[in-house]
This record gives sequence, structure tokens and C-alpha cells, in this order.
Amino acid sequence: QVQLVESGGGLVQAGGSLRLSCAASGRTFSNWAMGWFRQAPGKERKFVAAISGAGNRTDYLDSVKDRFTISRDNAKNALYLQMNSLKPEDTATYYCSTDSSYSTIQAGRGVDYWGKGTLVTVSS
Repeated sequence: QVQLVESGGGLVQAGGSLRLSCAASGRTFSNWAMGWFRQAPGKERKFVAAISGAGNRTDYLDSVKDRFTISRDNAKNALYLQMNSLKPEDTATYYCSTDSSYSTIQAGRGVDYWGKGTLVTVSS
């Protein structure tokens, strides 16, 4: 049974940094794309970042492109999101995801597996 468990969320001041982690279990993920999504209160869940199985391709939401970095450690079945220069508009619940298709992660529809999320709150 596949499980994705996020951690690392919390309260941070604007301009600060957080590092989110996602621990994956239940299968080998090195061939699967992984991604981060976020959902702000009252809004739809939105794509944030994706990374290919080998880690050699990444894509980002435009508004986070120069501030967030997605990475993975396949030996540990782990996914990370380093978030720098955080802004109040980054406040959301952040979700880890995985799918056999990179394009599915980018589209955010039909993704095979989701975590339960970790809350990030950025105060002004």
C-alpha cells in the first residue's frame, strides 16, 4: 500500500524559509514522477513543482520559480521542497504526490497517489 507522508510545515515570517519533506513507502518510486501541490483556504489545489524519476527534469509554478527548489533522494524514497523568500500568498496546505506519468503530475488530474498535506502559514 502506497503512503505519502508530508512534514516540515509551520508558521514562518515573510522572507523566511521552510523545507518540506515527503516520505514515500509501499513501492519503489525511482521510476515515478513526484510533485508538490498546494491549496489555499477557499481555493482549488494548484500545481507547485514536479520532478522526474531520475531527478533530471523539474518544472515550477511561475510564481515560485526563483524561490522554491524541488529535489528527491531515491535511496531514501524521499521528496523535498526547499522554500525561500516566503510570502504571505504562499500560505496553504502543501501536498506531496506521485504518478507514473510526469505529464499527469504537471496537469494535477488523475494523479495516482496523494499525501494528507502539511500546513504552511506565512505571516506578514
